Amino acid sequence: MSEKPEIATDEQIARAAQLVLEASYPIALTGAGMSVESGIPPFRGPGGLWTKYGEPPMNDFQVFMSDPKRGWEKRLARRNDELFAPLREAKPNLGHFALARLEEMCVLRFVITQNVDDLHRQAGQKALAEIHGNWKLVRCLDCVARFGWDEVSLEVLPPKCPRCGGMLKADTVSFGEPIPADVLLRCQQEAARADLVIVAGTSASVYPAAGFALEVRERGGVLVEVNLYESEITRLCDVSLRGGSAAVLPRLVEAISARRRATLA
Repeated sequence: MSEKPEIATDEQIARAAQLVLEASYPIALTGAGMSVESGIPPFRGPGGLWTKYGEPPMNDFQVFMSDPKRGWEKRLARRNDELFAPLREAKPNLGHFALARLEEMCVLRFVITQNVDDLHRQAGQKALAEIHGNWKLVRCLDCVARFGWDEVSLEVLPPKCPRCGGMLKADTVSFGEPIPADVLLRCQQEAARADLVIVAGTSASVYPAAGFALEVRERGGVLVEVNLYESEITRLCDVSLRGGSAAVLPRLVEAISARRRATLA
């Protein structure tokens, strides 16, 4: 019988809340663990989407660029199949709403997410960078403008950007594709300002996203981890809160709110 994962103690939550409130510019970095808690399988590993359907080639972007029309035809043929069903059905969980609430409270300044599921947006997060794109959007490869799928004509493939006439591609970043310059710059700017990062649902091992948290740590900033299990960055974290984001982050919000009320009393 497997052991149950540790659960963050009230003392650990209180310590994390204190650190967040002491920070001048807290941000968050989120990953696949938050998506899993909303019913979206991970890409790799047992039950993973790529394990079941096959991993895209490492030169997927170059393949697309060699024949964009064919690339679009393949994407459209698969858009409504079982592969995308978890993304269509998923709803934000309490962890997503907790981060949005911290932003609303003017505590959390920015969220960098590795997830493409749109759930942070659905939860109300405004200051957000989706470093790997958003499955609900298409992006111009020239001017990087983004549009909903229903905002562009797909009668002629590859479709053209309504703004500049450039070629459109699904916003999700393919293997071999550079991170869009506008997103990468925004992440770099926010990480440069941050003095604390809440690392939630990710081991922070996938770059370039992982580099933002490590950069803050190297400058003497604080890392607060929220994860079910020990990860590659646990040893670097000032506080590691064990448990899923949907369970732990609402407790952190409540602890922060309680400390604020006590200060005002």
